[in-house]
Amino acid sequence: MLAPVGMSITSLFNMVAAQCHLTTFKRTIMKFTHIALILAASVLATGCSSLTQSDSQSLSLTATYQGKPVESDCKLTNDRGSWDAKSPANVMVRKSNEDLNVVCKKEGLPDGLLKAISRAAGSMFGNIILGGGIGAMIDHSNGRGYDYPIQLPVKMGESVVADKRADAERTQNPAKP
Repeated sequence: MLAPVGMSITSLFNMVAAQCHLTTFKRTIMKFTHIALILAASVLATGCSSLTQSDSQSLSLTATYQGKPVESDCKLTNDRGSWDAKSPANVMVRKSNEDLNVVCKKEGLPDGLLKAISRAAGSMFGNIILGGGIGAMIDHSNGRGYDYPIQLPVKMGESVVADKRADAERTQNPAKP
């Protein structure tokens, strides 16, 4: 770069420094733009259950009496609906932030009761951490951010609870013989 006639060394130095600073500034802006795009993609990919998950879930329903499988007429209910099934069966239910209640009946046997606990799915945590909570509120209200345990083992004559958190803990910490 040639200095214009009459320019002091200080002015020339300031002009060169400003040019270098501008290049560094442009690089910094590009880095922040890339980071922002990566974060936005992460939010869309892992956050919003409304985009990444269905409002329905398939559950495996079984019924036993004294350890032996039985066919029974069952009714599954939550605040999103009611479903009838004959066990054993795979039943498609609508997800909800409310628990799922199951009642199975068979003539000559006492009723079997099961409560399936509704737990937040992993995408709800993505919503809270990355999305600032707005997506979490939406997914909470429409139920998509929740799951039930996949297995619903009804025991005739008993009232049992099915909880995927308890199942996961049992899997991680099996009982010693």
